[in-house]
Amino acid sequence: MTPGLCVAVHDVAPATWPQCARLLELVDALGAPPLTLLVVPDWHAQGRIDAAPEFRRAIDARIERGDEVALHGYFHRDAAPAPRSPGAWLRRRVLTASEGEFAAVDAHTAAARLHAGLDLLRRQGWTVDGFVPPAWLANAATRRALRHTDLRWTSTHTALIALDGGDERRIAAPCLTASPRSAWRRAASRAFLRAGLHLGARAPLVRIGLHPADAGHADLLACWRDVLGALLAVRRATTKSQAVAAAVGEGKYRDAVGHGDAVR
Repeated sequence: MTPGLCVAVHDVAPATWPQCARLLELVDALGAPPLTLLVVPDWHAQGRIDAAPEFRRAIDARIERGDEVALHGYFHRDAAPAPRSPGAWLRRRVLTASEGEFAAVDAHTAAARLHAGLDLLRRQGWTVDGFVPPAWLANAATRRALRHTDLRWTSTHTALIALDGGDERRIAAPCLTASPRSAWRRAASRAFLRAGLHLGARAPLVRIGLHPADAGHADLLACWRDVLGALLAVRRATTKSQAVAAAVGEGKYRDAVGHGDAVR
């Protein structure tokens, strides 16, 4: 069976749309595969999607061509109290620059933001079946809140998680992504992405995570063009919802979530 590929554009919002559009142009030029657009309802409190009609029309057009929308936080900003342990500091301040919105929220906040975000996206007429926590960081309160939604899937950095009430199943799906925050990070990212072509060659499903900041660096875009072209030549591209449905339907999942690689 042909191995799969899921390409997602993260941080999709009115404020980031010019950069997202550049990434979409790059992917469309490689064959226009179906994409998963991770939409943030009010990215960094810089403008809600329901106040941006041109943005909504652009998303409508992407859905019409086969893309899907998934919820990606609400503000995409970690406003919780500062981390106290070295591990938490590494996750919330080093590996991500205070973007892990659901890394340290309480149960009430997690539930309220999930439901508010879903409501806002669905009121635009968009079908939303998945949730990707910003920076792939989700604490136990968020995991509990997800069980009280009708979402079909979520994800960590290494897997898609099929949600079915209390029955959560892990679908191994390593993700290739870049960090453009500095020159040395971009150089390391280019090496990582090219190595990922070989390290993930045997994986049944591989994911790509593109971020708006990637669009500001020609060297990174050129690397993405090469990596995506190579993957699309040997893998069948689907949305994340399609990949989850196929894996669950065929029984291709790993152990239940809660052991090892839980939603982070």
